[in-house]
Amino acid sequence: MPKHQQQIYCTTYESAAFGPITLASDGDNLVGLWLPGQKYYAATVVNEMKPKNDLTIFAQTAEWLDRYFAGKQPDPAELPLAPLGSNFRQRVWQKLLDIPYGQVRTYGSIAQELAAEDEKDRMSAQAVGGAVGHNPISIITPCHRVVGSTGSLTGYAGGVDKKVKLLQHEGTCMDGLFVPTKGTAL
Repeated sequence: MPKHQQQIYCTTYESAAFGPITLASDGDNLVGLWLPGQKYYAATVVNEMKPKNDLTIFAQTAEWLDRYFAGKQPDPAELPLAPLGSNFRQRVWQKLLDIPYGQVRTYGSIAQELAAEDEKDRMSAQAVGGAVGHNPISIITPCHRVVGSTGSLTGYAGGVDKKVKLLQHEGTCMDGLFVPTKGTAL
C-alpha cells in the first residue's frame, strides 16, 4: 500500500465512549481516524504527523462525531474523505459507506458484489476482510458494520469490544451476532 508522502496533520478528538481519537488530514481532507490502540494506526502515513488543531476539516469531523455519539445519523458524504489505499481497498471502503446506519453486511456479500461488478464468478471474502481491516477512517467509514457469514463479530482493527459498542450504539439488532472465542482476527 502506498504511504502518504505529503505533510499530514493531526489532532485529538476527545470521545466519552472511547477516549482520545486521533484525526489526520492532508490539510483539506480527512485521511485518518484511529481509535486508541487500533491496529494499523497511521499505516498510510510515512512521515511524522504534525499537530495542528485549527484545520476546518477537524472542526467539521468533530461536529460530525458529536452528532454521531449523540445518537444522530450524520451522513459520511458531509465530510471530504480521502483514505489512502489501493484501488481494490478504495472499492471496498466505498461499499462500507453504502451500509445503512444500524445494519450489517457480511464480508462475503461485499465480495460477491465486487465480483459481480468485475464480471467474475467469485472474489475472496478474506481479501475483502483485509481491506476492511485496513480502513484508515474508522467509525465514519463504518467497517464495524461488517460481520462474518456466521454472525461472528470478528476482524475489527479497533478491537471487537469497540465493534460491539458501536453496533449497540447504532441500535443494531444483535440477534445471531456473537463474539468468537478463538481465532486470528480477535
